[in-house]
Amino acid sequence: MASRRLPPLHAVRAFEAAARHLSITRAADELNVTVGAVSRHVRALEARMGTALFLRGSRGLVLTSAGKTFAESAREALDRIADAADGLRLRRFRRLSIGVYGFFLSRFLLPIWPTLNAAYPELEIDLHASSNPLDLLPSRYDAVIAVSDGLPRAGLVTHSVMPIATVPVCAPQFAASGKVDFASIPLLHARPRPDDWRRWLDHAQFADVPVQGGSSFESLSLTIEAAAAGMGAVIAIDGLLAPDLARGDLVRAHPIVRPTRRQFVLEYEQRMADDPALTAFVAWLNAARHQQPPNRPASKTVAVKARAEHAR
Repeated sequence: MASRRLPPLHAVRAFEAAARHLSITRAADELNVTVGAVSRHVRALEARMGTALFLRGSRGLVLTSAGKTFAESAREALDRIADAADGLRLRRFRRLSIGVYGFFLSRFLLPIWPTLNAAYPELEIDLHASSNPLDLLPSRYDAVIAVSDGLPRAGLVTHSVMPIATVPVCAPQFAASGKVDFASIPLLHARPRPDDWRRWLDHAQFADVPVQGGSSFESLSLTIEAAAAGMGAVIAIDGLLAPDLARGDLVRAHPIVRPTRRQFVLEYEQRMADDPALTAFVAWLNAARHQQPPNRPASKTVAVKARAEHAR
């Protein structure tokens, strides 16, 4: 069978969207690309076909007769591709098992979980939360969201999700004067992260402030709750503070944020790279971390069930 001589699919998509809207700008908005990119794709398609697809005038775009014919065919072909992909995806989706660092789950994933339900209502996920790094091994689950240096590892696919940078926070009353005295405010400690205060104080040039003493807690989550209750200040992960800051429970005790070499990553074994369910979850997570939910029509199948279990 002779190979097909097809135009680039991204150019066909750009043309079809522009033809449907009769607007390069609205096509660019739909495809989430620049106006210039759509224009280049359309002109490249016209050059490849050797004919004009649009008439460009002061009142906007008008399809030529060739453009009308090709737009109808392109729309039908893209619809068929979308239908085929949806059918294949629905046949092959399966329940995922994802291990996740508990604090990341409570502060980032759970508040935005409804957007996953809306984007992929047929996707079923079991969440297994743990604060123990030894529990969050890719070999134990379909994928894990864990703390890592982000470096490539043989046999694993790694997606960076969020850098880990630290900042001190406290209840609003401690910062009422606009400045927090770290030598006098009680310093609260999360036992899984015993060096956070010393590292941040040295980074912020408060090396003379001692860190001995102060209450300590078994998790960062409890330590932050103690800070919100007015017990003192805590070193928190900057990217996971949005819920607390939005409620007004906590404020930043100092503007300096200390970067680290660690980050939250999504990791899974290479054999899972083509799994449709995992691919859907990765697409959603990538969109969610950029605060841009996936632009995808909801399926008619409503079967989302997410179950969070604490790993033992």
